[in-house]
Amino acid sequence: MAKQSADPSDSDRIEGFAHPREIHALFGQDEALGRAARAIRSGRPPSAWLITGAPGIGKATLAYRIARYLLAYGTTDAGAADLSVPQDHPAARQVAAASHPGLLVLKRAVNPKTGKLMSVLSVDEIRKLAGFFGMTSGAGGWRVAIVDTADDMNDNAANALLKMLEEPPANAMLLLLSHAPGRLLPTIRSRCQRLELRPLDDGALEKMLARELPEMEAGERASLTRVAGGSIGAALTLATGEGAALAQEADRLIDNAREPDLLALLSLGEKLFRMRDGLEQFGEFLVQSLSDRIRAKAHGGAAGLDRWVALQERIGQGFGRAVGLNLEPRQVLLSTARDLSRVARSGGL
Repeated sequence: MAKQSADPSDSDRIEGFAHPREIHALFGQDEALGRAARAIRSGRPPSAWLITGAPGIGKATLAYRIARYLLAYGTTDAGAADLSVPQDHPAARQVAAASHPGLLVLKRAVNPKTGKLMSVLSVDEIRKLAGFFGMTSGAGGWRVAIVDTADDMNDNAANALLKMLEEPPANAMLLLLSHAPGRLLPTIRSRCQRLELRPLDDGALEKMLARELPEMEAGERASLTRVAGGSIGAALTLATGEGAALAQEADRLIDNAREPDLLALLSLGEKLFRMRDGLEQFGEFLVQSLSDRIRAKAHGGAAGLDRWVALQERIGQGFGRAVGLNLEPRQVLLSTARDLSRVARSGGL
């Protein structure tokens, strides 16, 4: 089943499935796609788009779709109204092979000493934009850069990007992907047009799962849909035994919030330490589980959920910092359990 790619430089690929640059179908994001298509095919696109939304809902897939169209047709209406490009088009083949000279993708670099991804997207990576945009444009006349994700930038990188946004070059587009745009510099946000992607509805998610996991029973796909929070990326990760186990551990931590099992948490911390991206995945599942429960209680008319909403936000920020600083998972789990216990004693979910 699906596992993250073992190649750190291709970290956004789920093993056994196509990389976003190879995916041509985009489900459930018609509004954002329509806005981008109208702007590009009218010949008046912005110099930068900020593509936002939760992890795994299609931000990178949309970015590569925009890039393919620009590299194939520029800002003309010569291509399809939905920005689709035939898979056998030279630009599409080059993008899929990560070999198109008019496309630059910036992400966290691999540490040559450890072979693992750096914790931040550094200023050295962002500075590559100046040289790339300064090159003579390719056959299509356009250069496109994708920053995946802008959330990973450190302060120096963010300031370097801001300078590029202040003086955008001609026939160039910058596509910034962000899970949490509120954490970006306001000046960066103000210089980009925003394309906000929504979590996939159940119908779109089940359709995608049927395509990606045809051997799985329909009932299992329906279960994945219920817990994936509208994210195809989360659903495919959950399809692995490891992902499903982490989701169950997240639910268990919330269920036992009043009296957390400290020994079990220490054991879980050891497991997360040994896993690649384990702490990050667990944090995402925990925040999603809290969000689902808060939403269900709110729909049921329950009052006094403000403390749970605030806790959910603190936990999300705490795991984000912990991942960025490579903190020890056991300490992160114990601290989270204490916060959950304090709030749960005032009223459970």
